Amino acid sequence: MKIDRYYTTKQAGPYEAIEFEPRRSEIRNTDGSVVFEMEGVMVPKEWSQVATDILAQKYFRKAGVPQQDGKLGHETDARQVFHRLAGTWRHWGERHGYFDSEEDAQAFYDELCYMLAKQIGAPNSPQWFNTGLHFAYGIEGPPQGHWYVNPETGEAERSKNAYERPQPHACFILSVRDDLVNEGGIMDLWMREARIFKYGSGVGSNFSDIRADGEPLSGGGKSSGLMSFLKIGDRSAGAIKSGGTTRRAAKMVVLDIDHPDIETFVNWKVMEEQKVAALVAGSRLLNRHLNHIMKAAHGWPNEDERFDAERNERLREAVALAKAAEVPINYIQRVVQLAQNGYTAIHVPVYDNDWNGEAYMTVSGQNANNSVRVTNEFMEAVEQGRQWALKWRTNSDIARTVEAR
Repeated sequence: MKIDRYYTTKQAGPYEAIEFEPRRSEIRNTDGSVVFEMEGVMVPKEWSQVATDILAQKYFRKAGVPQQDGKLGHETDARQVFHRLAGTWRHWGERHGYFDSEEDAQAFYDELCYMLAKQIGAPNSPQWFNTGLHFAYGIEGPPQGHWYVNPETGEAERSKNAYERPQPHACFILSVRDDLVNEGGIMDLWMREARIFKYGSGVGSNFSDIRADGEPLSGGGKSSGLMSFLKIGDRSAGAIKSGGTTRRAAKMVVLDIDHPDIETFVNWKVMEEQKVAALVAGSRLLNRHLNHIMKAAHGWPNEDERFDAERNERLREAVALAKAAEVPINYIQRVVQLAQNGYTAIHVPVYDNDWNGEAYMTVSGQNANNSVRVTNEFMEAVEQGRQWALKWRTNSDIARTVEAR
């Protein structure tokens, strides 16, 4: 390839006209506590703070980077990232004879560094995460079961380490068979997904071959259904932060419109959102009413009557209000017993609707984009107001019919 310079000159290099400055980057929880902070992040002066935060928090390599004092640390300068990206692309291009000359390879490198610094172009996230870690810093890491096609032999080969032949691809489509533990089956899928998530890529699968709830098993008995397995995959994805950063796994779940579990699948996220609402509202009610009962007990002047709702009018009123708010009776009894044992307050964790909060971490279905695959036949059934058949996965017999609308 012959590479003409458009933004740069041979004498000046990529950064002559670009001013860099140090910035501070941080992430805070809703309560104000600091999750991540980094001082002295060197970025182009014209970059926004959002761009700075994304680079520092998501894409800077956090370990194994040689420092000026000879120790290993993390990336701190955007130019380090630009170099490992453009330098790697140049390296492989030169290795396989893509460029007409060394000058063309240098022009390719300079132009790309300039374009990255000026935000004219940018690669996908797995490139930012992984590309150039071996080329620039010699980082290897144990092999993770990845394969690549050797361009010299045309044969697929196992990667010898994690970063010499990295995983720079953004999205993968994986198939899954109606099999529990064998290769290509359900449990094998979670392992394959984890390998992809670990290095920052996303994955999507169509789960329509998996048996529905109540569908017969070959060894007798009934299947626990697709949803039970989707919840396992959802929890697995939530436990993995792609690329070793604060970014979550990117996962897509697809289901055909004729699967018997389609209605449960469609309502899955809605039902889980309602659970979050119940946790948020319920925790606040518990905190208010249980502590009100505590105060009502200890605030009664006659010590002999304090914990007797029949004689302590304030306690009786507090208990009545708690019952009216649907506070479970066993909790009411427990808090009165705690008050008798000397407790003056009870700590009830109060949840919020922060997506990264404890309430959302408790429910399922939060780590995937769910999609339904519809057919022309289904859309015609909707238009005509006909019945729609939901079919067993093993034999295509009709499990039941529902209104298409």
